[in-house]
Amino acid sequence: MKEKTDTDIRQIRLATLKGARRIVVKVGSAVLTAEEGLNREIIENLSAELSRFKREQFDIVLVSSGAIASGLKKVGLTLQPRSIPEKQAVAAVGQGSLILAYEEAFGRYGEKVAQILLTREDLSSRRRYLNARNTIFTLLNWSIIPIINENDTVAVEEIKFGDNDMLAALITSLVEADLLICLTDIDALYDSDPRINPRARRLSLVENITGQIEKMASGIPGSMGRGGMLSKIKAAKMVSSQGIPTIIANGKVPYILEKIFAGEDYGTLFQPHGRRMTSRKYWIAFTLKPRGILVVDDGAKKAVMVNGKSLLPSGITAIKGNFDVGAPIHCVDQTGEAFAAGLVNYASAEIEKIKGHNTQEIAVILGHKDYDEVIHRDNLVILPQS
Repeated sequence: MKEKTDTDIRQIRLATLKGARRIVVKVGSAVLTAEEGLNREIIENLSAELSRFKREQFDIVLVSSGAIASGLKKVGLTLQPRSIPEKQAVAAVGQGSLILAYEEAFGRYGEKVAQILLTREDLSSRRRYLNARNTIFTLLNWSIIPIINENDTVAVEEIKFGDNDMLAALITSLVEADLLICLTDIDALYDSDPRINPRARRLSLVENITGQIEKMASGIPGSMGRGGMLSKIKAAKMVSSQGIPTIIANGKVPYILEKIFAGEDYGTLFQPHGRRMTSRKYWIAFTLKPRGILVVDDGAKKAVMVNGKSLLPSGITAIKGNFDVGAPIHCVDQTGEAFAAGLVNYASAEIEKIKGHNTQEIAVILGHKDYDEVIHRDNLVILPQS
């Protein structure tokens, strides 16, 4: 394949960004913090840029890290605390400073902001997911910029794992955005860590997020936040499956957003693949944490992936985990690769009894038959593959 020139990349960037009117911008802790605490200059510059975009009729949703990093400086700690209560307390101290800094900065440009704090549990509940969606849409209709952060003061598991990159990807789908921009302290995705290897090569364009791309990212950790480059690649992979592009770029570069929209070669553009799922299917695929696993044979995998069929008990060979009716699970093939996510019509104990059997036998085995399918097609989603 012919290698793309700088002109090719510029044209691809301009074509990809053309028509993007609703943007989710995620900014990481390493960008927002300095030795003395919050980096006020960065917050001022980012607020100025986003305000200009908003005046040009863009819808802006900001996902901002920085509460824990801000709180560290304010409390007087030099190292990240290890215990969950200490992390939550530091976040509680820092979140007030963070939103106040944004409110003051955006206010200088006549813009109003609103703070929204979420946990994964909030988005895992379908009712609360829709409530969050409606709240954000209302704020956008009122011309107010939502500033979203993970609620670190009450979250437990989320503090120990992950970063706001995952939250940004979920929000991108929730608000039906056209583009996700992740601002970090590294210029782009490199084939190795540029802070260690001076010969590391920057990737301007990623057409498909393969296993090799994920392997590259796994060696580039974050300096302040909890995620690092790999979590950003996973976020890009999620939104790519929705047909939404992602750009990872250095948030410390002046006017970085304007440079990106001018087609200049900053950061890494991840091109989208696939068509948009419905909001509900994206919620099933990415927001819900699987409570179990169904191992299926090759015939069942083909029926689901190629023929668009429901999952029947006859194709299930094994069950892992204990779960109730309606629980989210992952379907894996005989090699152990997860290829689909869905909501089950039967509990794990019932599936254990009917696995490998035809649907006509369900009533005889269980004494009742509420559904022919273990997972109906409407509740089944194909997961993006590396």
